[in-house]
Amino acid sequence: MIQFRKWNEVSSEDRAKVMRRAEQDITDLIPTAQEVIDRVRKDGDAGVVHYARKFDAPNFTADMLKATSEDFANARAQLSADVIFAIQQAHANIKKFHEEQMPEAMWFTEIQPGIMAGEKVTPITSVALYVPRGKGAFPSVMLMLATPAVVAGVEKVIVVTPPTPDGKADAASLVAAEICGVEDVYVVGGMQAIAAVAYGTQSIPKVDKVIGPGSSYVSAAKRLLYGVIDVGLPAGPSESIILCDEHADPRLAALDLLVEAEHGAESAATLVTHSETVAQEALRILPEYIAQLPEWRRKFVENVLANYGGIVLTNSLEESIQFVNDYAPEHLEVLVDEPFIALNKIRNAGEILLGHMTPIPTANYCLGLNAILPTGGFARSFSSVSVWDFLKRSGIGYLSKEGYGRLQGITATLADYEDFPAHAFAIRKRNEILGL
Repeated sequence: MIQFRKWNEVSSEDRAKVMRRAEQDITDLIPTAQEVIDRVRKDGDAGVVHYARKFDAPNFTADMLKATSEDFANARAQLSADVIFAIQQAHANIKKFHEEQMPEAMWFTEIQPGIMAGEKVTPITSVALYVPRGKGAFPSVMLMLATPAVVAGVEKVIVVTPPTPDGKADAASLVAAEICGVEDVYVVGGMQAIAAVAYGTQSIPKVDKVIGPGSSYVSAAKRLLYGVIDVGLPAGPSESIILCDEHADPRLAALDLLVEAEHGAESAATLVTHSETVAQEALRILPEYIAQLPEWRRKFVENVLANYGGIVLTNSLEESIQFVNDYAPEHLEVLVDEPFIALNKIRNAGEILLGHMTPIPTANYCLGLNAILPTGGFARSFSSVSVWDFLKRSGIGYLSKEGYGRLQGITATLADYEDFPAHAFAIRKRNEILGL
C-alpha cells in the first residue's frame, strides 16, 4: 500500500522515520570489512582474488584483475551503435559542464602594500573511481566520475568495478571509460576493492583517493579506511522528492516518483504537495504506472512507496519547501507554477531540477550535471561530485620588505599571547639578523 501522510497529523516517531529513511547501520558489517581489509593488506592480489571468487565470480583468477585491450575491443563489439552514441553524447554534455567548473590555476590579491596572498589549484595525483555493478550495470556512473577526474587533470585515474559472474567488467562501463580517456580498469569490487586501492597490491596501485557509490559493505570498508585514504562523499541508497503545487500535472508527478524508487528496496521517493487534488490523483494513477514495470523493479517500487516514501500532504507550499530543506534530498524535482521563485527558498538538495520538462532521468544520464550526489541528509553540508573532488588548493603568500614590516609586530604580539615562544623568536631574531 502506498503511504499517504498528512504531515500535520504524523507522529514525531513516524516523522523521524521519514527523515531518517534507510540510513544503514553498518556496525554489524564492520567485523567482516575488517577481515577483508586485513587479508588484502597481507596477501595482496591473492586476497583480492579470494574474495572475488567468494562474492562475485567463482572462477576468477589473478590474470583477470585488469581489463585488457582485448576486453575493451570486445566491449565495443557487444554494444549497439545506439548505446555507444548515447554514451558519447552524454559524455560530451557532462564534459562541457565540468569544464565550466574549472577554476583559475592560480590567483593573487594584494592584501596591503607588499602583502600578497593567493591560491594555487592542482589536481590530486592519483584517484580510484569506484563504479558499482550490483543490481545492474552503471556506465552512467563511470561517466559521472571519470569525466570530472580527467577534466581536472588527475595524473593517474584508475577504475575499480565488480566483475560479472564470468569475471569480466561490464561492457558499457568499459566503453564509457574508454570514451572518457581512462585506460586502467581493475575488475574488482566490494570491500576488497577499497582495501586494494588503500594499500596497493602486486597488480593494483595504491592511490590518494577513492570515490564513488557502493553497497553497505563498501561503506563499511570506507569507514574503516578513513585516514588511510580519502574516501570521498557519502553516497547511500537513492532518494528523491517531487515537489508539487496545485498547478502540477499529477500524471507527471506520479511518473517521476517511480524513478528513484526503482533503484532498490532501501531507496526513498516522496511526492510532497499542499494540493490534496494533486496528491489524490497521483495516488490513483500510481498503481497503473507501477503495473507496467518489470516484476523485479515493481517490487522495489512497491516496497519503497509503502515504507520510506509515498505521498506527503502539507498545508502550504511554504511548508512543503520547509519539508524539502529539512529532508535535504539527493534529487529534487520542482513541479510548481513559478519554479525559479521556489528555487530561491530551497537550501538543501543534491540537485534541483526545475519544471516538468526536466525530469530526473535526464540529469541522471545526460543533462550535464553530475548525478553522484550526497544522500541520507548529507546534502545539508555536502555537494555533488565535481572537478573539486579531484582538485586541491594550496595557499600562497609573499611579503616584500615593506609587507613584512607591516606584519612582524602583529605576528610577535599574537605569538606571545598564545604562548608560542619559537614563533615570536623567529620574528624577533629575524629582525636582528636582517637589521630591521
